[in-house]
This record gives sequence, C-alpha cells and structure tokens, in this order.
Amino acid sequence: MSQSIVKTFNTVGPCVAEEHYLLPVLERQPEIDEMIEGKFYFILHAPRQSGKTTLLDFLTDKINSEDNFYAICCSLASLSDVTDKNDATNTVVAQINQSMSSSQVNIIKQKADIYNSLPGMEEPSRKIRIILNKLCEDLDKELVVFFDEADCLTEAGLIPFLTQIRDAYNIRHKPGNKFPRAMALVGLRDIRDYLSQVRPDNESKGLASPFNIKKDSLTLPNFTRDDIGILYRQHTAASGQVFEDRAIERAWYWSEGQPWLVNALAYEAIVTILKKDFSAPITFEIIDAAAENLIKRRDVHIDSFLKRLKEPRVAGVMNGVIAGASLKGSEYDDDRKYCLDLGLVALDEKKCLRPANAIYQEIISRTLTDKVQELLDEKIERIVWNDGQIVLVSAVLREFQKFWRENAFTFPFRINEPQIQSFLEKIDNLPNKTLIKEILKLVSQKYDEAAYLIILMAFLQRVVNGGALVHRQFAEGRGAVDLRVSFKDRKYLVECKIKENLSEEKSLDQLARYLSSAGEKEGWLVVFDRDRDKSWDEKLTWKTTSHKGLTIHIIGC
Repeated sequence: MSQSIVKTFNTVGPCVAEEHYLLPVLERQPEIDEMIEGKFYFILHAPRQSGKTTLLDFLTDKINSEDNFYAICCSLASLSDVTDKNDATNTVVAQINQSMSSSQVNIIKQKADIYNSLPGMEEPSRKIRIILNKLCEDLDKELVVFFDEADCLTEAGLIPFLTQIRDAYNIRHKPGNKFPRAMALVGLRDIRDYLSQVRPDNESKGLASPFNIKKDSLTLPNFTRDDIGILYRQHTAASGQVFEDRAIERAWYWSEGQPWLVNALAYEAIVTILKKDFSAPITFEIIDAAAENLIKRRDVHIDSFLKRLKEPRVAGVMNGVIAGASLKGSEYDDDRKYCLDLGLVALDEKKCLRPANAIYQEIISRTLTDKVQELLDEKIERIVWNDGQIVLVSAVLREFQKFWRENAFTFPFRINEPQIQSFLEKIDNLPNKTLIKEILKLVSQKYDEAAYLIILMAFLQRVVNGGALVHRQFAEGRGAVDLRVSFKDRKYLVECKIKENLSEEKSLDQLARYLSSAGEKEGWLVVFDRDRDKSWDEKLTWKTTSHKGLTIHIIGC
C-alpha cells in the first residue's frame, strides 16, 4: 500500500475534514440547534483539546451555508494577559472585527472595521453592545455569535463583557435594539466558575442571567468505544492497516474516549512506532507502547494537565482522590465541579471522583512519586530480588516498616505556611533533608493526606524498579488506594489507607472484593496511623488473618 495517505490523526489545532480523520462533528452536540432555534444565550464547555473549536468551525460554516441565519466565531484567546477593563473591551471589539473580516459571508466581511467611529464607540462600557447591535441592524438575516476561548476573559474583561451582553439581551425585542439571535460562550468551564473567581462568595452571580437557559450548560462528550473503532477504521479503509479489536479496546482503556488521547495514541502507533509501515497491524502491545511514550514525552496536552496539579483548587481535590478521602462540605463543591469541567477527573458508579482515564492516573502517580522515588536511599532498591525473581511482597513491606520508623518522625505532614521556613531551618543537619523538602513541597501544595501514600508508592516502585510494575487505582470516597505489583505472571495486591478513613472490617471487605475481582487469594493491607501520641510499638504491627476464605496481612505503620 502506498504511503502517500492524505489524512492523518490530528493532535494539533482544529480538525480539517480534508486532512484529518474525524467523526461526524455536528452530531457530537445536537442540542446546539435547539439553543439557536430557541433564541438562547448559552454555555458550551468541555476539556482542553476535546473538539470545541472544530465544532465551532463546522457550525459557523453550516449556518452560513443555509438560508436561516448568519454566524461569526470570535476567539477571545488574546485576552488572557489583559488586566485593564477598558483594554479588555477594546480587545474584544478588535476580535469581533477580526472575525468579521475573515468571514466567508460577503455582507459581514464588508462591515469589518467600519463601525469603529460610531457615536458611543469612544466609551468602552458600550462598545461591544454598539458594534453587535449595528451589525445585526445591517444584516438581512439574524446573527448567531460564538465566543471561543472564553476562559481567557479575566477579571478585567469578564464583568464588563457580561454587563454589556446582559443589558442588550434584556431589550433586544424592542425596536431599534437588534442583537444576536443566539450566543454561546465556549471554553473549559461553566459560567458559574468564571464568576466565582472574580466575585466573593457572598456576592450575587446574577450577571450570568443571559445564560440562565432552561437547560444546563452544554458540553461535548468523550468518544465512546464504538466511536474509537469507527475513527480508527477510517485509517484502515484509507491505508489497509488494521487496528486489531484488542488494540481498539486498549485505546479505550487508556483514553476513555478523550479525543486528543484517542488521536494521539493512533498517531504515535502509526507514525512514531511503526514508521508508517501500513503493512503492520496495530496490536494491543503497540497501543500500550504508544501510551507509555505519551506519558513519558509529556506533550503540550499532558504538560498542561501537569501544571493543573499545582493549582491549589486542583491539588485540594486530587489530595482527596489519591488518599481515598471523601471531600465533604460545600467548600469543595466549586472545586470538584472545576476539576470535572477541566476533564481531570470523572465520576465512578458511586458518584465519587477518580482520574478521568488511565493515562491521567499514571501521570498523577508518576508526577507525585518520581521525585520522592529518586531521593530514596539507593540501598532500598532490589532488597527483595533473588536470582531475578521477586520475593513475597511481605518482605518489601517489612522493609518499609523499618524505613518508616527511621524516617517518618521527620516528615512534615501537618504544617502550615508560617511554619515552613522554621521547619526548613531545623532539618539542615538531617541526612535525608532533601527528601524531607520534597515531601514538604507536596504538603504545601495541599497533598498532605496523599503524602503518606505517595511515599509508600515511591518506596514500592524503587524496590521493584526495572523488574516489575506498580499499578495504582485512585478514587475519592473509598477510604483507601489500591496498588498492584505485577511481575511476569504474578500479581501482588496491596491496599493502603489512613487509619481514620475507614474501619478495619470495612477495609478487609474492600480488599476482599479487590482480591476476588482479580482472582487472587492473598493480599496486603497497609494502615497508616497518624496519632503522634502512640509509640512505635503500638503503630508498627503485623497481623495475618483469614477473611472470607482469603489470606490478608494487616501491616500497621
């Protein structure tokens, strides 16, 4: 088969039908038609690189090719660094003019920049309203406006923008006050989160009133398993290269349908790994290798995800997800919603948060544990290896108990900002001060509960480094985190928890379910006791018990 295949799997920018494999774009959010027909102003929000701009391009072209309305799509990306409200308004107006000048509709294109000298345009507080009102008056059909990259409206620009839109919206039915028929703010987040960042909690968020429609804000769903198969088979039809069924299933496992990841896995497999050898099938193993490459290489999409982990709002939520703690109380509601809107987490069957897909979960694990792992004493590595075979995980965990007793008293798990400098001065003479500083960084970034589990994960990974794999499973509200050490055809299942998060009986039941689902008969439950008044003899315990016909080792730390 010739290698001059025209289309590719796109991982950069909007998709173009002639150049990229893609699913039917307009079918991804059919409710937009209802919003336009109903004359609604609405929100369309979805995670980064999930197809929003592609959808807007297709929608704008579709509307302009039909007889009912006109449409323009205006990007607000250039407002991200604008801190003055007048400058912000002027930038919005400039972007509206830019979208008009690039329009494929002649009557709109001809109007670009001619409204800048209208009466009132010298007042920034009215400019957006005036230019859209005048454009609507001069058109022979009603106008639909999409504002893309609306997240870039910072505090300086957001309130003036919404105020002008609201005032015009409220009187658009009166003579001489024409305004767009329908309008969408398109970005990563819902409007409530925009406003919560620029107004105190006790102030009204009523400026969102034009966007309070009878339906919830719209979003773009991830691809389904079937969608992935349909998309990948477009390449098969074009090139003859087969995606095996297990490869498609594995792509679903790693991505859970996140559009950029779905495309990136295929591109990595075809271009990077197989070097466009279309005669070679895409297998389960190749998709796994592609996922590992993406995790290690940290492309822009993944790098932006990593930066989010340092945001206090995200860290507070992720701390609970990693530690298995329940995020109770209204103070977490906005932050939970924020993380869901960003696509960092998803809801499991019990409505608890978990990482949105296996790639994100692995990135979280590695990002938070790699530095700690590097700083662990080299003598820890390979303490349980014997002639290339792994010894029982019990040996690993007994070594961890020794390590914990020697070091845990120095780890700053509960420390506030004013104490940090004082604490740093006290540890200068300790042999593991670099490790302590790294853990302190985690704590200061709100990963205080997760820090216990991060150290255990790093210790396990350091021990089995290069010979076995450590898999992690996080979910908010479970009170524990599941770990699986895989070596050749053996699986060692470990569950760890903080003592106050879950009773021992419930923990045993939980681990029993984990073991049964994996077909294993033996498991390890590591319990961290944070009571500093207890002696090490009380904390460092080991008990082996039989529970529901399974052998379970309970390790106190």
